[in-house]
Amino acid sequence: MAETSFGGELPWTPEARVKFKNIPFFARTQARQSIERLAREEDVEVVTAELVDRARLEFGQ
Repeated sequence: MAETSFGGELPWTPEARVKFKNIPFFARTQARQSIERLAREEDVEVVTAELVDRARLEFGQ
């Protein structure tokens, strides 16, 4: 699975990027920050689709 940087410090998987694009445009900046903060708190080095799903449930995004 290829990893790519996605406008932040953490690399995002292609699957995570697809899930992220389902978030409304106006909420993406805050959502990205929340997702990456959650990843850092959990010592995750790569943002995955599963992490995006968990963050959406946790933060209601």
